[in-house]
Amino acid sequence: MIYIENKKTKEATILRKYPNAQILDVSSKGKQPWVKFSPFYPHSNIPIPPYQNDSPKYFSQTVEGIWQGLKVFENENIDCSKFEIKNMEGIKRTVRKFGKPLGHRYGVEGKELLDYPTARKEIYLRTYAWVLDNFLQKEILLLKAQAEKQDLVLLDYNTNEDIADYKKPLSHAGLVKRYLLKKYPELATLTFPPPVEKEKIVTKKSKSSPTITKRKSKKKIAKNKHIDEKQKTLFDT
Repeated sequence: MIYIENKKTKEATILRKYPNAQILDVSSKGKQPWVKFSPFYPHSNIPIPPYQNDSPKYFSQTVEGIWQGLKVFENENIDCSKFEIKNMEGIKRTVRKFGKPLGHRYGVEGKELLDYPTARKEIYLRTYAWVLDNFLQKEILLLKAQAEKQDLVLLDYNTNEDIADYKKPLSHAGLVKRYLLKKYPELATLTFPPPVEKEKIVTKKSKSSPTITKRKSKKKIAKNKHIDEKQKTLFDT
């Protein structure tokens, strides 16, 4: 199975919840190659909607640059400079600085302002899907291969997977999950047995008898706080 968790959640907490899981950070702070799934990642030459006659005229370095650049505020129009940012910083545009948002302009030269639900569908989802289709097929196959061996947990700063929930920012990790399950539906049915815990062997010596080996029960191990902490250090940060 594939799960989405907040990046700020401690790794030990996630592993207690999903003991079989491989944890992958697909946020802008992730490592290669998973950081490429971030909307802030500069793939370059991403076409900006709408695509007139299937021949785009304007392009952006990042998905987030398109989303932020096409925003229109009461005190500010679109900002094409956001399309050119490559260092993944300074892309966002805020209400505090520019005032009330009026919508997203449908294209650099467009006159139509899209409301939030329409903009999410026609700009953000369309653009992110284009990036997955055209730039990230190798990474998608890597995720598929990993998901066939064990559970996957994808880390993101947002965890809203519902594209119709407009009250919360959308999780791009959720979109990656949605894409994978749509393209490879068999991944949704895979389950993995819990990891096998090795029994602890305790050796006691007696002056009058040979060495006696006793097995501690799992129940006793669970009660031993010191041993439990040692077991978790392999994954703790």
